[in-house]
Amino acid sequence: MSTQPSNRFVDTTPWVDSPDISAPERSDMDAPAWRLMWRSFRRHKLALISGIFLLCAYLILPIAGFIAPYTPNERSADYLYAPPQSINLWHEGSFIGPYIYPITAKADLENFRWRYTTDETQPLPLRFFCEGQSYKLFGLIPSDTHLVCAPEGASLFLWGSDRLGRDVFSRILYGAQLSLTVGLIGISVSFALGITFGAMAGYFGGKTDWIINRAIEILRSLPELPLWLALSAAVPSSWGPVAVFFIISIILGILDWPGLARSVRAKFLSLREEEYVKAAEMMGAKPGRVIRRHLLPNFMSHLIASATLSIPAMILGETALSYLGLGLRAPAVSWGVMLNDAQNLASIEIYWWTAIPMLPIIVVVLAFNFLGDGLRASLDPYKN
Repeated sequence: MSTQPSNRFVDTTPWVDSPDISAPERSDMDAPAWRLMWRSFRRHKLALISGIFLLCAYLILPIAGFIAPYTPNERSADYLYAPPQSINLWHEGSFIGPYIYPITAKADLENFRWRYTTDETQPLPLRFFCEGQSYKLFGLIPSDTHLVCAPEGASLFLWGSDRLGRDVFSRILYGAQLSLTVGLIGISVSFALGITFGAMAGYFGGKTDWIINRAIEILRSLPELPLWLALSAAVPSSWGPVAVFFIISIILGILDWPGLARSVRAKFLSLREEEYVKAAEMMGAKPGRVIRRHLLPNFMSHLIASATLSIPAMILGETALSYLGLGLRAPAVSWGVMLNDAQNLASIEIYWWTAIPMLPIIVVVLAFNFLGDGLRASLDPYKN
């Protein structure tokens, strides 16, 4: 403090604004919305682990041919219904690196089955970054380099082989390319239709709302599984696997959009009365701009959570159709096509590894459900 000639006291310290009493008491609540959602999502450990697992699974798809020891339809006539082989590191107390024991097939004419014997006296080291059957890396680049290959004169069936001597592990990796992609394509079709018709019904109302609602009710009144079967059976059998794949994806998307359209319609009915929407309309914004720039962004978080919960239904739909022989067909490889080869319960009882394709389906569907639950719980980060 200093005294002025007029006997006034003046504070010489720099001016500092007083704290804003209207500011929130918790500084972390002043962060951007995406950061608050991420903080909330990180607390759901199961959803976080599921998201990392699914990210890794989709990153592996373009390089599945490099990771798989065999191509999907590569046959080994000497190893029909071969059991899973284990990879070992130690042999008789000494470390020799990754290796396998060779197996030999013998026909059991009494029980009409194949029996395999393992020669545990001869460890065979695996080959890495080796040449094998050709495939396309990223679906475009021809290559014949594999991450790991079987030793010369031996086999490498990590999860066994099927009735034609094809490696189950390699076919599961290749099958993931179709089974996981069909959900993305189907959800794209479903969201395009659901958002379009739901937005039109909720924003315009009137006759538009009435017509779209009647169409939704008609579609939802039809039994889903018989409708799937009828539409899939209408696909010509002469079409190639790629064409059938896209048709199945579109069919799944077309049948899934009514539920999303109703959610979008209900949300738009409430949002269209908000003041910022009325202000945009008074300033001359067209309906398309109001929907794209003002309504959808306020509903996008819910759409993201809905997508993660709808993709498993698409995957299960493709699996069910292919299992029944009405979806993808050989030589295409998907998890449903692989399960179609394991319909014989007597065969599964003897060669249990032919049912292994069920495991990735269960794991992926659970991962998507856990991820969707985590995202849905993180949509409103201010509630905690």
